Amino acid sequence: MFMNYSFLEVELVETAVIGTLNVLKACSEAKIKRVVVVSSTAAVEMNPNWPNDQVMDEACWSDEEYCRKTKNWYFLSKTVAEKEALEYGRRTDGLEVVTVCPSIVIGPMLQSTVNGSSWVLIKILKDGVDRVENKVLFIVDVREVAEALLLTYEKPEAEGRYICSSYMVRMRDLVEKLRSVYPNYNYPKNFIEVKEEKISSEKLQRMGWKFRSLEETLADSVKSYQEAGVIHRC
Repeated sequence: MFMNYSFLEVELVETAVIGTLNVLKACSEAKIKRVVVVSSTAAVEMNPNWPNDQVMDEACWSDEEYCRKTKNWYFLSKTVAEKEALEYGRRTDGLEVVTVCPSIVIGPMLQSTVNGSSWVLIKILKDGVDRVENKVLFIVDVREVAEALLLTYEKPEAEGRYICSSYMVRMRDLVEKLRSVYPNYNYPKNFIEVKEEKISSEKLQRMGWKFRSLEETLADSVKSYQEAGVIHRC
């Protein structure tokens, strides 16, 4: 399946697919009725052919060939693994597979080391780079991700895939929001305008999913990073 592909593609994509299928096969053998697979909006967003004026929803998938062409192996691995998971559920009697696609996950850290999503916010606070893209960031609180997983596991009507993202905010607006509360961190200085994209969590919200304010999530995130010593208090 992965012959003649680059090392990184094999390393990320093959590992993601085989690991996901191994877990699903074990669940089938154990007669488990439903599995919720955590995917990512990385499996949604990388699609240059999606109409510019159309909000990305669960029907949108990252374009595999475009991911390969641009060497976005993480996006490719999430896309292929999620497709394989849903297909496994369709062809396996007695096992329901639901996928949840969180965006950038921030909020109180539950682990001793910083995960990739948390670094997005931490870099905004401390890197002090001269120029960054004023792109739209899709953000979700880790506590809301946990609630989404529980909801899709417990609700009998849950099916297919669910985008899990609470807020859409431009980089410039996020910096200004943070600067108004924490003025002494080393923020980006200039912003390069890029096109805006939108994604929708309407399907998840229709099932009863709710989320706290962005301000609360940012405050709890910064407090957690300070307590962990990842950023200094100021």
